[in-house]
Amino acid sequence: MIIFLYGPDTYRLREKAREIVASYQKVHKSGLNLKYFEGKNFDFRDLKQEFQTTSMFKEKKLFVLKNVFSNQESKNSFLENSEKFTGSDNIVLIQEEGEINPKDPLFDFLRKNSKTQEFQLLCGQKLKNWIEKEFEKYSTEVETQAVETLINFIGNNLWRLSNEITKLAAFKGNKRVTAKDIAVLVKPKIETDIFKTIDAIALKDKARALSLLHKHLERGDSHLYLLAMINFQFRNLLQVKSGARLKMHPYVIKKTTQQAKAFSLEELKKIYRKLFEVDYQIKTGKLDPQTALDLLVAEI
Repeated sequence: MIIFLYGPDTYRLREKAREIVASYQKVHKSGLNLKYFEGKNFDFRDLKQEFQTTSMFKEKKLFVLKNVFSNQESKNSFLENSEKFTGSDNIVLIQEEGEINPKDPLFDFLRKNSKTQEFQLLCGQKLKNWIEKEFEKYSTEVETQAVETLINFIGNNLWRLSNEITKLAAFKGNKRVTAKDIAVLVKPKIETDIFKTIDAIALKDKARALSLLHKHLERGDSHLYLLAMINFQFRNLLQVKSGARLKMHPYVIKKTTQQAKAFSLEELKKIYRKLFEVDYQIKTGKLDPQTALDLLVAEI
């Protein structure tokens, strides 16, 4: 039997792989028939030899193959001997992270001849549901607004979300997590991403700002997420320029105060109004998201 796990969401993919291995280990306790093969070091001959060796404990075997799509020679050998694996009681677990060419012969074979599960990045309500369930694991309640704030700060990086949720649950205990808790305790993803774009805008370097935005889009960041992050930071800039006190991570306060020096209060008000216009144009379909973001940067 072959199990094929693949996709860009490495957190849920690895979590599923661990579940499969843990379930196997509960039944087959010797540990002698669990074997791992990985990447360019994967030699099909080793897999074939282990597969054909008779187990002294008469246990079902589990072979875990990680990120082996780049190993062309072993892929070809695997395909040539595919009947050995599909017709066996032993288990071959293949987990492939990142991009896969849909025309790859091995990919085509696995889609048709294995138990397959794809792990796409979560977004929208699915991402919110995942966050709420993670808090439930710690018996910690979380406000709806807190969930939305957490997504605005971090995006859909489940690795970091999991770490932050663990820390928040430990800090709050049985008390409900609020949006204010997120603002004070969580360092936003904005520090490495949007701050660079805002810096480019502040320097009136529109070419660099557009280039940074396009890099976000190329790697799969959603248009609405980018707009929400830009809106979030310009709201902070406007508050700083107006003399308001920010209740958030000290790093964000320091960086925002520095950036605010590049704008007048009137400029920030104008930009903030423009952000609402762009958001409206995207949501009503008057402009496609990329064109709207490009025009936003061009007109600032």
